[in-house]
Amino acid sequence: MSGPRRQTGLGGVIFFVVTVGLGLYFTFASVQGDYGLFRRIQIDAEAEDLREERDRLIAEINALSNKTLRLSDDYLDLDLLDQQGREVLGMVRADEVVLR
Repeated sequence: MSGPRRQTGLGGVIFFVVTVGLGLYFTFASVQGDYGLFRRIQIDAEAEDLREERDRLIAEINALSNKTLRLSDDYLDLDLLDQQGREVLGMVRADEVVLR
Protein backbone atom coordinates (compact mmCIF):
# COMPACT_ATOMS: atom_id res chain seq x y z
CA MET A 1 0.00 0.00 0.00
CA SER A 2 1.08 3.48 -0.51
CA GLY A 3 1.64 6.08 2.13
CA PRO A 4 -0.37 9.27 2.71
CA ARG A 5 -0.89 11.33 -0.40
CA ARG A 6 0.89 14.67 -0.55
CA GLN A 7 -1.10 17.65 -1.84
CA THR A 8 0.80 20.58 -3.21
CA GLY A 9 -2.03 23.13 -2.88
CA LEU A 10 -1.79 24.14 -6.51
CA GLY A 11 -5.47 23.44 -7.10
CA GLY A 12 -6.46 25.73 -4.23
CA VAL A 13 -4.27 28.54 -5.54
CA ILE A 14 -5.74 28.22 -9.04
CA PHE A 15 -9.27 28.21 -7.62
CA PHE A 16 -8.49 31.32 -5.55
CA VAL A 17 -6.94 33.18 -8.51
CA VAL A 18 -9.89 32.33 -10.80
CA THR A 19 -12.42 33.35 -8.15
CA VAL A 20 -10.71 36.68 -7.46
CA GLY A 21 -10.32 37.32 -11.22
CA LEU A 22 -14.01 36.69 -11.89
CA GLY A 23 -14.97 38.85 -8.92
CA LEU A 24 -12.84 41.72 -10.19
CA TYR A 25 -14.21 41.36 -13.73
CA PHE A 26 -17.85 41.42 -12.63
CA THR A 27 -17.20 44.34 -10.27
CA PHE A 28 -15.56 46.31 -13.08
CA ALA A 29 -18.40 45.45 -15.48
CA SER A 30 -21.07 46.51 -12.98
CA VAL A 31 -19.44 49.92 -12.54
CA GLN A 32 -17.85 50.75 -15.91
CA GLY A 33 -19.70 48.52 -18.39
CA ASP A 34 -22.43 49.33 -20.91
CA TYR A 35 -25.08 48.69 -18.25
CA GLY A 36 -23.02 49.82 -15.27
CA LEU A 37 -23.54 52.49 -12.66
CA PHE A 38 -21.70 55.26 -14.51
CA ARG A 39 -23.73 54.65 -17.69
CA ARG A 40 -26.93 54.74 -15.62
CA ILE A 41 -25.96 58.11 -14.12
CA GLN A 42 -25.17 59.45 -17.60
CA ILE A 43 -28.53 58.24 -18.96
CA ASP A 44 -30.39 59.84 -16.03
CA ALA A 45 -28.63 63.17 -16.67
CA GLU A 46 -29.46 63.03 -20.39
CA ALA A 47 -33.08 62.20 -19.58
CA GLU A 48 -33.31 65.21 -17.25
CA ASP A 49 -31.88 67.49 -19.97
CA LEU A 50 -34.40 66.15 -22.45
CA ARG A 51 -37.26 66.70 -19.98
CA GLU A 52 -36.17 70.32 -19.52
CA GLU A 53 -35.98 70.83 -23.29
CA ARG A 54 -39.42 69.22 -23.69
CA ASP A 55 -40.91 71.55 -21.08
CA ARG A 56 -39.30 74.56 -22.79
CA LEU A 57 -40.67 73.50 -26.16
CA ILE A 58 -44.14 72.94 -24.71
CA ALA A 59 -44.09 76.48 -23.28
CA GLU A 60 -42.96 77.84 -26.65
CA ILE A 61 -45.72 75.92 -28.45
CA ASN A 62 -48.30 77.26 -25.99
CA ALA A 63 -47.10 80.84 -26.56
CA LEU A 64 -47.25 80.42 -30.34
CA SER A 65 -50.70 78.82 -30.10
CA ASN A 66 -51.86 81.81 -28.06
CA LYS A 67 -50.52 84.25 -30.66
CA THR A 68 -52.11 82.23 -33.45
CA LEU A 69 -55.46 82.32 -31.68
CA ARG A 70 -55.18 86.05 -31.04
CA LEU A 71 -54.45 86.69 -34.74
CA SER A 72 -57.18 84.36 -36.07
CA ASP A 73 -60.39 85.47 -37.78
CA ASP A 74 -62.54 84.42 -34.82
CA TYR A 75 -60.62 86.44 -32.25
CA LEU A 76 -58.54 89.34 -33.50
CA ASP A 77 -56.33 91.23 -31.06
CA LEU A 78 -55.67 94.57 -32.74
CA ASP A 79 -52.75 95.46 -30.46
CA LEU A 80 -50.96 92.22 -31.29
CA LEU A 81 -51.71 92.70 -34.98
CA ASP A 82 -50.24 96.21 -34.82
CA GLN A 83 -47.14 94.94 -32.98
CA GLN A 84 -46.55 92.08 -35.41
CA GLY A 85 -47.08 94.32 -38.42
CA ARG A 86 -44.52 96.81 -37.10
CA GLU A 87 -41.95 94.10 -36.45
CA VAL A 88 -42.37 92.45 -39.83
CA LEU A 89 -42.58 95.64 -41.89
CA GLY A 90 -40.24 97.71 -39.74
CA MET A 91 -42.62 100.67 -39.70
CA VAL A 92 -43.10 103.39 -37.09
CA ARG A 93 -45.96 105.82 -36.58
CA ALA A 94 -45.31 109.53 -37.06
CA ASP A 95 -45.80 110.35 -33.36
CA GLU A 96 -43.24 107.76 -32.12
CA VAL A 97 -39.56 108.20 -31.35
CA VAL A 98 -37.18 105.32 -32.09
CA LEU A 99 -34.08 104.91 -29.94
CA ARG A 100 -31.22 102.78 -31.24
